[in-house]
Amino acid sequence: MLKVLFVCTQNRLRSPTAEAVFSTQPGLEVMSAGTSSDAENPIDAELIEWADVIFVMENVHRKKLNLQFGSLLRDKRIVVLGIPDRYRYMDPELIEILRERVPTHLP
Repeated sequence: MLKVLFVCTQNRLRSPTAEAVFSTQPGLEVMSAGTSSDAENPIDAELIEWADVIFVMENVHRKKLNLQFGSLLRDKRIVVLGIPDRYRYMDPELIEILRERVPTHLP
């Protein structure tokens, strides 16, 4: 079972959408979190350690993770999806982008 973590800023729109879209995919265990301290589910060391692969929506999220959890990320695969913060939760365009970009990084 591959453990996949999706990360955005507030964990309200993009990463929860990604979690919902991929949570039913066989072979994946999926969670989401946010880099902001007031996120719905703030990222923490336990989530970093849990994940096999981490998908971040923007490069700024990777930078924040590196600053906060640098040593824990050494053996982690981090993929920047390049999805800006302009989509609603379960926005059809966002779902299409996720379905196009995420699977290419999964076994």
